Amino acid sequence: MRTEVPASHYDVVIIGAGIAGSALAYALSSRSTDTTHSNQYGSKPRKLRVALIERSLSKPDRIVGELLQPGGIIALRELGLEVCLEGIGAIPVRGYCVAEGERQVRVPYPDGFEGRSFHHGEFVMTLRDKAIGADGVDVIEAVVTELIEESESGRIAGVRYRTREASNATSTHELHAKVVIVADGSASKFRKQVLQPAYAAKVEPRLISHFVGLVLEGAELPVAQHGTVVFVSGHGPVLLYQISERCTRMLIDVKEPLPADMKSHILTEIVPQLPPSLRLPATCAVHSDRLRRMPYPFLTAINQNSYHTKPGAILLGDAWNTRHPLTGGGMTVALNDVVLLRDMLNKVDDLGDWTAMEAGLSRWYWQRKPRSSTINMLSLVLYELFGAADEELSIMRLGCFKYFELGGEYVRGTISLLAGISSSPFQLFRHFFGVAMYAILVLFQSTPSPSSPRYHHTITHQPAMNVALSTLVHYMSLLTKSVRVIWKTCAIFFPLLWDEIRWWIPSKSSVQSPARWGGAMLVAIVILSLGAIICK
Repeated sequence: MRTEVPASHYDVVIIGAGIAGSALAYALSSRSTDTTHSNQYGSKPRKLRVALIERSLSKPDRIVGELLQPGGIIALRELGLEVCLEGIGAIPVRGYCVAEGERQVRVPYPDGFEGRSFHHGEFVMTLRDKAIGADGVDVIEAVVTELIEESESGRIAGVRYRTREASNATSTHELHAKVVIVADGSASKFRKQVLQPAYAAKVEPRLISHFVGLVLEGAELPVAQHGTVVFVSGHGPVLLYQISERCTRMLIDVKEPLPADMKSHILTEIVPQLPPSLRLPATCAVHSDRLRRMPYPFLTAINQNSYHTKPGAILLGDAWNTRHPLTGGGMTVALNDVVLLRDMLNKVDDLGDWTAMEAGLSRWYWQRKPRSSTINMLSLVLYELFGAADEELSIMRLGCFKYFELGGEYVRGTISLLAGISSSPFQLFRHFFGVAMYAILVLFQSTPSPSSPRYHHTITHQPAMNVALSTLVHYMSLLTKSVRVIWKTCAIFFPLLWDEIRWWIPSKSSVQSPARWGGAMLVAIVILSLGAIICK
């Protein structure tokens, strides 16, 4: 933290010194202010003045933000922050292992790409250290109480914050800035104030589920240096990854209503379905470790223009866009957003010129779309698939397992999306529907008909007409299941795609309305038509 008293005017004020806020503060430190007018008077350009405000600069202790995909490491490198992964005991991550009981399939990252897993607090502290050491950046430990809003224009012009003095008394201060970046997390205190009044009640995170976190001591993952996703029958998936040489994080998805006795639920419903090597460490962790639970919301990013948001402020990170953490894509999206936002801000001569800023924000919104939309959609697609409770998704889950076992491009293409290396929603479409089609093939192959040799011992004395009728009924049943699988696939994918490609904010009541489904089906027709044209 800076020891000097901060100035009252800055170019940029950032609320929240987490992953996105700290990275952006450092990224902006390399930029100078506009020199057009200053050079007329012979003065030298100066560095941007950035204030980074965080309520507590002590090491955070969270159960998420511990797995960084290869795409996130690429973004760190572009920001000059890859060094932040050194000296924190980070573990290389070379892919995933998908497990169901004792059955496993390895899904490696392609072309030698690697991710990293670590203690969240260690990584955040190294990012903060880089921001503290950056030219022109003041890091302030304080509680932001409100955004300063100009009464006539409605522009966000700064922040008011409260500090605790050495005498334990509190004092209130103001900072004014050309731009205020709100990066205070998914439970953002200031999101609604940044939004225009007409949309403040419409843009709210939607609760997906909860993750319960444990730390396993001395656990041996099915495949070393690979994240592990475990299919759990009747419940949501379990995610495991190393965060140090001795410690492995286990995140258990729990849907509402939450069990009254969480420890008993984990011991009786979850642990018996883990791979054998993980059952004893998991049992010990349940008895000895404190269960920590975090809710996980889903929030689609909005286009930050004057129609939706107030001038002078920008939402960033989880305050703007969240997804299910199953894929570990949150930090990758945030860091890529920081790269693009830095580049956009560097092209705007005067950060106080909101007409130019608004045009830049629109470009930023669309530039980030391919990667962020792919990761957002993939997180919910896999969550629905891995947490399958109905018959259709159970069929697809088996098909997914078999699809990965095919290897080659079937694995390479899918894991490239998960790793944040590839950024194509249409590639996600191809692989997700490829899984559905392959699941149907597996369904037909794994379910013998009454006329097959495997049933000969039961039909020896049955009339041929009865066998033919039984066979017809059998295949009609499989065909019905196949249609239901395709419908379920469409019902999951296309509404998500519709939510990502629309640029307006729907009314709160229309999230599950016929309009959303109508839009989703329109998207489906367009995509399928394009696919048919391409295949000709």
